[in-house]
Amino acid sequence: MQVQPHILIVDDDERIRGLMQKFLVRNGFLVTAARDAAHARRLLAGLEFSLIVLDVMMPGEDGISLTRDLRRKLTTPIMLLTARGETRDRIEGLEAGADDSLAKPFEPRELLLRIGAILRRAPQLTVQGPKTLNLGPLRYEMERGELWRGEAPVRLTATEAALMRIFAGRAGAVVTRAELIEDLGRDRGTDPATAQDRAIDVQITRLRRKIEADPREPRYLQTVRGAGYMLAPE
Repeated sequence: MQVQPHILIVDDDERIRGLMQKFLVRNGFLVTAARDAAHARRLLAGLEFSLIVLDVMMPGEDGISLTRDLRRKLTTPIMLLTARGETRDRIEGLEAGADDSLAKPFEPRELLLRIGAILRRAPQLTVQGPKTLNLGPLRYEMERGELWRGEAPVRLTATEAALMRIFAGRAGAVVTRAELIEDLGRDRGTDPATAQDRAIDVQITRLRRKIEADPREPRYLQTVRGAGYMLAPE
């Protein structure tokens, strides 16, 4: 069974990362974001992706080095984001095993077209079967929308289940309270205006009681001060 293509974005620029994620989600993709190579490795250890969109210039391990290493064990298509005019980065990236490259700044529409072209060339790489996020002793099965502790299901209310779907679809990225209000309203088929700020905080607290060892010191569903919330799976 074919499922929604899942894209991993790896970029240390939070603004660009967020813009790409929102754009691709609006165009029908499941998107997870990573802030650096180490974060990407953790996500790749627990999730399968249809495509990796990877910035070349990152602090620590750069995108070309990460591409070279990933190619030793993964066949997942990789698109590199390079600085405009840096022909050397584009050539080195392709030699390292990247499938395509796109110079920054770019038009979102071109990004979308290139992603579509790569996925059409690699239909066999469409993700199959369940995808999971690991949250300590818990696992969240993304396609089923189910939370498990070992072999025992963890019961979620309708609102908690909706929140988990929203956070899992944007794992590793900040989701603002305003976005939660809008997405939760849409997910439940209600007017977003009916989902109030305080109600969101209450639901976050309840969800933390089910996924955190210590809800007062959350490890997985983190508060990003002044920004929103972020699901940080292992």
